[in-house]
Amino acid sequence: MYVSEQITTPPIEFKSGLHKAVYDTLKELNIDFVRVDTGEAITMEDCIDISKVLECEVIKTLFLCNRQKTKFYLFVMPSDKPFVTKNFSKALEISRVSFAPSELLFDMMGTPVGATTVFSTLLDTDCNVSVIIDEAVLSNEYYGCTDGTTTGYMRVKTDDVLNKFLPYTNHNAEIISI
Repeated sequence: MYVSEQITTPPIEFKSGLHKAVYDTLKELNIDFVRVDTGEAITMEDCIDISKVLECEVIKTLFLCNRQKTKFYLFVMPSDKPFVTKNFSKALEISRVSFAPSELLFDMMGTPVGATTVFSTLLDTDCNVSVIIDEAVLSNEYYGCTDGTTTGYMRVKTDDVLNKFLPYTNHNAEIISI
């Protein structure tokens, strides 16, 4: 898997409106980042080498919905923790959830499968998606994730995601323990 050296400037070309919005917003909010360009990375196994170069864990971000596809959740959790729908639903006291269809992921969050990111909340201006974070993620100083593509990953401070970025998008993170 190709992983570039660390880069501290935005990409020269952007792959989507979300991709550009991510870097514009980080600049506007004065959030420092380190990024890498990569070969296409879709699975958490693909992210092992990326985590090493970024010097932080690339976390797992899942886009979930209820059976009726009327309630949506962006769930952030450690990469090595298995996702168990029963535990997630119990922690939120909701009916069971499943992975949202890839078409909804792209339509609502602006990313293909493998590029799901908290930065997609920039597109969720009506706050239709609830951001849920496993408390284990908060113990990390840095937050590693995609930049809205499957070929770009970045490291930002976890505190900046929680206290600068999410408030900017009008999203409140619900913290749960699974």
